[in-house]
Amino acid sequence: MSDRLTITAVMPAYNAAHLLGRVLPPLLEMLAAGEIDELLVVDDRSGDDTAQKARAMGARVLVTPRNGGPGAARNLAAERASGDILWFVDSDVIAHPGGPAEIRKAFEEEGVEACFGSYDDSPGADSWFSNYKNLLHRYHHQTARREAATFWSGCGAVRRDTFRALGGFDTETYRVPSIEDVELGYRIRRAGGRILVCPDLLGKHLKVWTLRQAIFTDIFRRALPWSRLMIAREGLTDDLNTSRAERARALLAGLFWLSVLAVPFRPALWPVPVLLFALAILGNWRFFAYLRRNGGTGFAVASLLFHQIYYVYSAAAYVWCLAEYHVLGRRNRLHVP
Repeated sequence: MSDRLTITAVMPAYNAAHLLGRVLPPLLEMLAAGEIDELLVVDDRSGDDTAQKARAMGARVLVTPRNGGPGAARNLAAERASGDILWFVDSDVIAHPGGPAEIRKAFEEEGVEACFGSYDDSPGADSWFSNYKNLLHRYHHQTARREAATFWSGCGAVRRDTFRALGGFDTETYRVPSIEDVELGYRIRRAGGRILVCPDLLGKHLKVWTLRQAIFTDIFRRALPWSRLMIAREGLTDDLNTSRAERARALLAGLFWLSVLAVPFRPALWPVPVLLFALAILGNWRFFAYLRRNGGTGFAVASLLFHQIYYVYSAAAYVWCLAEYHVLGRRNRLHVP
């Protein structure tokens, strides 16, 4: 009997009919080639013809009892899946060839219960801001430590039995898409499992970000709930975008914007923000050079300037949560709006 690990690819989908023509064919090709053993598309009560289109293309389709978000859709798939490994791929991600091989290689290592990859370096959106957001995500995953403290479900895999034993994604605490994958990663680690970052497990992200949407998501769907989770359970981890180096860069960004605000009152201070932004470029040199390689100098400067805003509101969210926990006594506040 073969001891080859079987893989079920799981794609939660909501109003994704316009994306299926790009995201499903690579997975269907992997299924036909025997690289994956099952493909489940979970329609989360879409208002369009997502389910019908996915069926017509050849995917097996499940439908959630009610709209519950991607976490609930993935949990339903885990109940029905036959594969040893659940490979989660978002409905706006085009999986690269070779993904199943990277997943199997990761799970060959002792104690590995989950792994995840990253976006590729050519996002599917046209705007500079969408490219910045997607490249930022890739950068953190590509430069992360190989042993991760969290999990990512955009293009990540977990042992089916482990996922079921741990109760899947926490859709009671996280009733909207948020950090349910991060929280699952903490539980996997606490149970003694290893989580690997696989730089060659890639997907192309098709999401188009707007400025307002990105700031809302960063604060209310990521920074606040993640800060509450870290403060209440794990503490700050030296991993991904919460590393010690990232915290130092956030402090520098705060000083930069304070100096910008001071200039209208003391015009003679104008060299200070210039100097601090130059220091920000130096402090983020690897990221700046990476942005410049992928979009040119103008793109890199504009992106890094907004990145200083990102640092400030993310750090402010963490400070607010510290006050919630230690001053206001909201020790169990782990929900998101």
